[in-house]
Amino acid sequence: MTFYERIKKILDGLSSPSAQELRNALETLEIEYEELVPFLQTPEGQPYYRRLLYQNDQVELLVMNWSDIECAPHDHGLSKGWIQMMEGNSMNTVYKVEDGQLPKQLFDKIHHKGAFFFAPKYGVHKMKREGADSLVTLHLYSPPIQGMKVYDLKKCAACIVSEDCGAWWPDHQRQKLKEITFEQD
Repeated sequence: MTFYERIKKILDGLSSPSAQELRNALETLEIEYEELVPFLQTPEGQPYYRRLLYQNDQVELLVMNWSDIECAPHDHGLSKGWIQMMEGNSMNTVYKVEDGQLPKQLFDKIHHKGAFFFAPKYGVHKMKREGADSLVTLHLYSPPIQGMKVYDLKKCAACIVSEDCGAWWPDHQRQKLKEITFEQD
């Protein structure tokens, strides 16, 4: 069975999966770092390069190859998902968001190679590579991400970004689907 056939067989069986079903599917895939190497590219001045490995109406599977730039605080819109550390270590910063306010940092946690962590619907976090080793992560979300909100804490602003924008302030106006400004404290 090929890499793609294995992914399709497992992920096509999911219908409105729970958080636990997503985690089980990601573990069942048993993807090895070596299988991801052909999909990795240099991030080119962004926090990460991402490659969509698989998507249907229920789920999407992405691989990300990280630079030494941290991503912006962001949510995953209406999606929930799991992130698996394939290579290297990550610093994950989790935020609390109250309606109409900028996110407030709650805590930082380092995730080591092999670890899994959950990204809840509307949960806000940011990630960065921890240490000098390369960082590669595997992400399984349901439903596929739409309406991701990215925050710029210095500008007291957020924007909902298009699907071709990552967890950073958009480079192009067309990637800003909606911009939101907040009152400064």
